[in-house]
Amino acid sequence: ARTTHLTISAQKVTPVGGNMAMAPALPGGPTTMSSSSEHLLFELLERSPDSAIVRRAHARMLRLGLLSQPHASSRLVAACCLHPSCRDPSYALRIFRHHVPQPDLYTWNVLIRAHASSGHPRLALHLFSQLLRAAPYRPDRFTFPFAIKAAAEAEASVQGRALHGMVLKSPSRSDVYVLNSLVHFYAATGHLDAAHQLFDRIPDRDAVSWNTMITAAARAGCCDEALAMFWEMVDECEEGVTPNDVTVVAALSACGKKGDLELGRWVHSYAADRGPGGIQQGLILWNAILDMYVKCGSLDDAKRLFDRMPEKDTVSWTTMLVGSAKAGDFETARHLFEGMPARRDIACWNALISAYEQGGRPKESLELFRQVLAAEVRPDQVTLVAALSACAQLGAMDAGCWIHDYMKKNGVDLNSHLETSLIDMYSKCGDLEKALEVFDCADERDVFVWSAMIAGLGMYGHGEAAAELFVQMREAQVRPNGVTFINVLSACSHAGLVEEGKRHFDEMLAVYGVEPGIEHYGVMVDILARAGRFQEAMGLIISKMPMPPRASIWGALLGACAIHGNIVLGEQACVRLLDLEPWNDGAYVLLSNLYAKSGRWDGVARLRKLMRDRGLKKEPGCSSMEVDGVVHEFLVGDISHPHKEKIYCKLDEMMSRLRASGYVPDMSQVLQDVEEEEAREQALSLHSEKLAIAFGLISTSAPAPIRIAKNLRVCDDCHSAAKLVSKAYDREILLRDRYRFHHFKQGRCSCGDFW
Repeated sequence: ARTTHLTISAQKVTPVGGNMAMAPALPGGPTTMSSSSEHLLFELLERSPDSAIVRRAHARMLRLGLLSQPHASSRLVAACCLHPSCRDPSYALRIFRHHVPQPDLYTWNVLIRAHASSGHPRLALHLFSQLLRAAPYRPDRFTFPFAIKAAAEAEASVQGRALHGMVLKSPSRSDVYVLNSLVHFYAATGHLDAAHQLFDRIPDRDAVSWNTMITAAARAGCCDEALAMFWEMVDECEEGVTPNDVTVVAALSACGKKGDLELGRWVHSYAADRGPGGIQQGLILWNAILDMYVKCGSLDDAKRLFDRMPEKDTVSWTTMLVGSAKAGDFETARHLFEGMPARRDIACWNALISAYEQGGRPKESLELFRQVLAAEVRPDQVTLVAALSACAQLGAMDAGCWIHDYMKKNGVDLNSHLETSLIDMYSKCGDLEKALEVFDCADERDVFVWSAMIAGLGMYGHGEAAAELFVQMREAQVRPNGVTFINVLSACSHAGLVEEGKRHFDEMLAVYGVEPGIEHYGVMVDILARAGRFQEAMGLIISKMPMPPRASIWGALLGACAIHGNIVLGEQACVRLLDLEPWNDGAYVLLSNLYAKSGRWDGVARLRKLMRDRGLKKEPGCSSMEVDGVVHEFLVGDISHPHKEKIYCKLDEMMSRLRASGYVPDMSQVLQDVEEEEAREQALSLHSEKLAIAFGLISTSAPAPIRIAKNLRVCDDCHSAAKLVSKAYDREILLRDRYRFHHFKQGRCSCGDFW
């Protein structure tokens, strides 16, 4: 290797922008540069320059007037754009604008490429426009792909289509490199059909063409289409285009999303049989195979591969961690987390925190969030969203407010994901005013922010306010999606707005182009049946649904039958529901409620025996309450709380005062044929809601409301008792059950006894 001896001296130069500064010179003397020195200078720029060398070269070339030479200036700009060790597109752009009066096409291309790839796609498109206006050159087969990539990154559909039109009129119209970039653009901007049409017209498709299309289809969730193209590519191997590791990764992704374990195993075998000479075996491919097995639910296959992998990274460990947690094996997930050989970064923490939160373990998720802070690892957006969701599940207002304050103090930018999570947390924790405050202060209200606020209003029974907010959303030109309509329809259901709900349902496809899904039909059945309009509900199920009714449809109908005492239709709905989900304990409970209300204790006993014979247990009711940042949970008849004596003493006092106020226990809520009336009343008084209310009375004081979260629908008797407690003790009670909020105040509930 040649050794270059540099003579460094301080030279006064005028660098980019015109400000005077001191910079060390490069070899060659103060005023002249020999051809060999110039050659060494360019050689330094082309090898592995760092930022200091680039700036020294810039200073030297500026002093000697070399930047006026297109060849020299393009080498300097290229060094700033292309070399990883000194890549600085903004510095390159300043050089370009101030010191390159006549840039050649190569210089334009490297600048557009650098900005398209470095998070500034709009600037790349602006540079392309400048090239068209000011330069004597026309875009070539290198210019177009960089500009088209910028349009894809910026999701600039209009500009991308304009670029396509320019390509069609240029000599590059048949260039596979340019056409591949257009396929990627259409796929990235959500126009998969256009991408496929263009793909079909490429005369000589290469591996990149196939990979672009297969990857795009897999990412868009069109798994059958992606796999069909993969098979077609496999069949065309004889024509010289064979699948590579990129192809296999895309096919594995489609298998994982589809849950097709058998095909996933075949793709794994295909990749193994063609490596190492054919398909490159490496960490990216192994992680893709691992992810496929986890998503297909085959943890045994995943573990065998994981144990055999010669190399593992954070992605490998977190994939196994998430798979174990989703399978309910949180012990193994935690063991994997603790066993990670490298320092655990925030991505690792996020995997476990999110796994617990999504796996119905919000208390553990919140505890892990506290450990993140104790470990002095900075939470990111994913961490905060998961922690806020855990607070929402628990009804942990204090913890949620603390997280919100943490975000403010640490300057966390509130994007739409965090704003949506805050609105959801405050709504579910019983502070609708705070949720509205976050909504009102949101900088950019996207469809998710609007939808979350509509859901919050609906949860409190404010159906008309939710419908009005939907109108404001349309006026703001935010297009509703399927989730928006679920929330609007649910708001109508909670408020008993039948005609309003029917109108929104009818407008989904006709006005907004949103195809109603099974969830939308389920809410409409709930709206009609809860209003006692069973004939219309059955007509919707039998005549209008384009898909077979799922369990959720029959569950909504059964729930309404339990409210209205419709035994005949309730039995039919229960049979259909159990045909689809024989393990659904909720179906037995709803029919038991229906029988109990009608005094048919023989039916209740028969259902309880069926549950025992089939090994089913009723999901236990659990009510939780947060006091001073600690979440307290209560089950029916719970005696595990450290203050159980005080709680039960307050409970006895509470029930005595209720009886004095005219409380009559609703014996239909006792789902067993208990002979003694006193025993029935005792069973009712031990419901988890009443224990939580008693605890709230001894652990909080007015004017603070008692906030309770219940995992199931609140029973009629507890609902009546809560109304009386709110009046007898002059306390507001906010009780969130599985479906909505109940705000008890002075003997009344916000639901108007319609829930």
